[in-house]
Amino acid sequence: MSHGLDFDITETDRVAEERDAVVSAVTQHAGEIARELALLQGGDYGQTTLETNGGEWTLKYEAGDIQYLRFKGNSGGETYVVSSKQPPDPEDLADAMRDYEAFVRAYNRYVGSKDGVLDDVSTDFPPISTTESVVAERDRIVGRIRDIADTIAGELHRYDGVDYGTFTTRVSGQRWELKRDHSSASYLRVGGQSGTYLVSQYEPPSAPDVRELADDFRGFVEAYNDHVDELEADLSKVTL
Repeated sequence: MSHGLDFDITETDRVAEERDAVVSAVTQHAGEIARELALLQGGDYGQTTLETNGGEWTLKYEAGDIQYLRFKGNSGGETYVVSSKQPPDPEDLADAMRDYEAFVRAYNRYVGSKDGVLDDVSTDFPPISTTESVVAERDRIVGRIRDIADTIAGELHRYDGVDYGTFTTRVSGQRWELKRDHSSASYLRVGGQSGTYLVSQYEPPSAPDVRELADDFRGFVEAYNDHVDELEADLSKVTL
């Protein structure tokens, strides 16, 4: 006795093919809108929501390519007409496509609303002040500080007799550190490890920093001179 079921099964191939053809056409068409929006909004990533009488459309793009196109009808529910996950239900797609032309018109109105928005924007900007004189004065002062720091480094090298060393002191409550390499100053730093480098192997200090610390540099030099005077006083006590 056969228990086979002899029922006809309606195939969905044709419906699925029609659905996929519509989605492919919308993906290409809305993809052009995505590229135009990316140009208009000036970024690789973004999304735009446009309203129609039938509902609300949201187009999201990434690197200028469409990521999804979502339709929310006034009657409720939402349909991802274009999606990277799964294709839409054919009936939901059909409902959304009845409003697709209105979406395109809404996009065209949106772009049209931007026409002339920059017409009254002036490009007659004020002249730009040059920093040439400020930089030249900054470099002159820093160059003088470097020369003196190199001189101090040379004197310390001659006295210490070793190739590398540091001289530290406090001026106006801040720590000043001169690090030398042989007879040259590697850096002159004010304020500890996160402080300001008046002399370094890299970029020069800012003009405001130079202005703030230049006077205190005199105190640094005086502290170095006092240090040398103390060394001479110590040696004067030595008798042979």
